[in-house]
Amino acid sequence: MNDRIPALCGLTVVELVRLLDRGEVSSTEITRAYLNCIRERDLQIHAFLEVFEEEALAGAAMADQRRAEKRTLSALDGIPVAIKDNMVMKGHLCSCASKMLADFRSPYTSTVVAKLQAAGMPILGRLNMDEFAMGSSTENSAMGVTRNPWNLEYVPGGSSGGSAAAVAAGMTPVALGSDTGGSIRQPASFCGVVGVKPAYGTVSRYGLVAFASSLDQIGPLCKTAADAALVMNVIAGYDAHDATSDGALQANFTTDIKKGSAPLFGLCFGLPKECFGQGLQEEVKDALLHAAQRLKALGAEVKEVSVPSLPYALSAYYVISSAEASSNLARFDGVRYGYRAKEYADLDELYRKSRQEAFGMEVKRRVMLGTFALSSGYQDQYYLKAQQVRELLRYDVAQALTDCAALLSPVAPTPAYRLGEKTADPMEMYLGDIYTVPANITGLPAVSLPCGLSSSGLPIGMSLMGARDSLPTLMGAAACYEQSEKVNAGLHPYDFTEGSERK
Repeated sequence: MNDRIPALCGLTVVELVRLLDRGEVSSTEITRAYLNCIRERDLQIHAFLEVFEEEALAGAAMADQRRAEKRTLSALDGIPVAIKDNMVMKGHLCSCASKMLADFRSPYTSTVVAKLQAAGMPILGRLNMDEFAMGSSTENSAMGVTRNPWNLEYVPGGSSGGSAAAVAAGMTPVALGSDTGGSIRQPASFCGVVGVKPAYGTVSRYGLVAFASSLDQIGPLCKTAADAALVMNVIAGYDAHDATSDGALQANFTTDIKKGSAPLFGLCFGLPKECFGQGLQEEVKDALLHAAQRLKALGAEVKEVSVPSLPYALSAYYVISSAEASSNLARFDGVRYGYRAKEYADLDELYRKSRQEAFGMEVKRRVMLGTFALSSGYQDQYYLKAQQVRELLRYDVAQALTDCAALLSPVAPTPAYRLGEKTADPMEMYLGDIYTVPANITGLPAVSLPCGLSSSGLPIGMSLMGARDSLPTLMGAAACYEQSEKVNAGLHPYDFTEGSERK
């Protein structure tokens, strides 16, 4: 392999754009480099379900022609990207990593993918995920598990585990994921990359296969916050196809990102005391408190705050998300599209056998839970109470943010765990979402970024969550922290100068 290829795959989006602008590298060369990395590394990691090699190279060639003619479509024209397998693209498979949709080809393109195409970004392929985005480890995929590039015996997180692993392994500079209860931020934390969950309505959900419609949001995973801000500039914005789209949230997400270690004077970060109780591993706590001290050194104020309803967020999330999943997945009945049972006696048996044979265990578990929560006699007892907790949490978080620019918390109570370690105990796995679900329930933006390594050499992430319109500020603070700590210089599973895995 060309010696230049590993070095290209180790660069940030900002660095690749600079090379493209100077004419020192072509989009075709960059795209080939990533395709070669996919061929070399994905046999072990299994982040990609399908690679669009011919289309990606054709897109790269067109980007090179546009640059030669000085008519680029965007700042990211020619930068490759990969998408999670729940965002539809016309003529391509979109399986949601499920047997139910294994042969489904989309008749249309999602808004977010159309925006990538309009920006001139070659699409490398579709990425593995937990089935229908239900899971926290990418072990629930009908297409096989994805492994963490830092240690192949560990999970990459989920449900956007394929997206996080692909970025961490240098197989794509940008990946899109979806976040329903932490599904971008938790795998970003486990894989040592940056993950952004925008405020609800910032990015169109049109063409995103729904898990829980009031919680789902699309966002980027990248090496740095500056990279993610550039991608947000492409994918954010109002969409008439999405009734929940909010054009007021569109912004220039790079405005607060400065070169060098810009001070954070005037910003206050709140540490919710409810996030530092039982279940939080000591080394995760230490990494977070070190990050808090670093923010102080950069001029910020850090103080303890309280979000009293936070302990109830996880229970409310699983009731609401499962109820919405039960409703959304009712369309997969073996009649209209998707998997159909081969043998059945009547319509009822067709419904039952199609769903029984095609859905995995985690999907069945959540559909059953959601159906129960919405059933007659229990809706007020469970679903209504969960919605009341949602409103209470919104109020409490707003109060905590009154004097703070953001809440600083762990992303997950532990670093990545071993494959198979928690599959026998779903409740233990669900508890791993305790720090991420508040951003989805409240609809607020949150950013996950690396803040250290565990004793076993696995990444630890921290979370910044702010007010509804605060994402540019969060991105700026994240970039400032990165630059001061030089986080990404030391946090990567591959040595790209040698093209070999970290030992």
